[in-house]
Amino acid sequence: MLDVKEKGTDDKVSKEITAVVQNDAVVEQAVLDGTLALETGETLVKEKSKQRLAYRILKRGFDFILSLIASIILLIPILVIALIIFVKDPGNPFYIQKRVGLKNKEIHILKFRSMRKGADEFEDSLTPEQLEEYRLEYKLEDDPRLIGYKKPGDSKKCFGGILRRLSIDELPQVIWNICIKGDMSIVGPRPILREELENHYMPDEQKILLSVKPGLTGYWQAYARNDVGYSDHERQDMELYYCTNRSLLLDIKIIFKTIGTVIVGKGAI
Repeated sequence: MLDVKEKGTDDKVSKEITAVVQNDAVVEQAVLDGTLALETGETLVKEKSKQRLAYRILKRGFDFILSLIASIILLIPILVIALIIFVKDPGNPFYIQKRVGLKNKEIHILKFRSMRKGADEFEDSLTPEQLEEYRLEYKLEDDPRLIGYKKPGDSKKCFGGILRRLSIDELPQVIWNICIKGDMSIVGPRPILREELENHYMPDEQKILLSVKPGLTGYWQAYARNDVGYSDHERQDMELYYCTNRSLLLDIKIIFKTIGTVIVGKGAI
């Protein structure tokens, strides 16, 4: 007959063995669950990457076709506007400015010149209050540098102001930056100066912003350009929202919103 002490020892060993087996099963299941979760995560990432790639291809095709059609339609008006600018303020009717584009690459955007020659030397033509306003938002509510500006309050009705208010000054970008070079899109975050980028976006925000091509119009331009700025971080939030939620449906909504905004004169793109 088995000794009671021996039997107790056997029971103890048996329980320990059972506990080890159960623990191994738990660990194995946890590993299995983790592996499945990892595989599921990788699958989702791959699926998301495919969707992003498909979106970029469709968007570039959409940008090219639409900008090509627009370029054909706008060619004569653009030449006429360029001639008018030259007559009103002799010099190159076009203006090229360096901005930051996709993946932190420098791009050169083409615009109609809405300001008088030499306007880049703004420190000599602006008051201290205007300089402070410009350095905060990189625009002026009443800009004395505009072509045709004669007295305070003229910025919306002078020739240069009309070019800006109706976003006519942006039209050359349709041909040059969107159709030909492809370094801009019809819809995207506003192409900004490097100084703007470094002063108003944190490093992680910069990466998100520069992961998308800048656009002729965008979420911020269409919905809140004249009402939202850098100072309260709302402009940054709107630009980053588009970058993380971009889709063809959102692009179409922004295009229609932009058309309505420009028609009613609420803001420019």
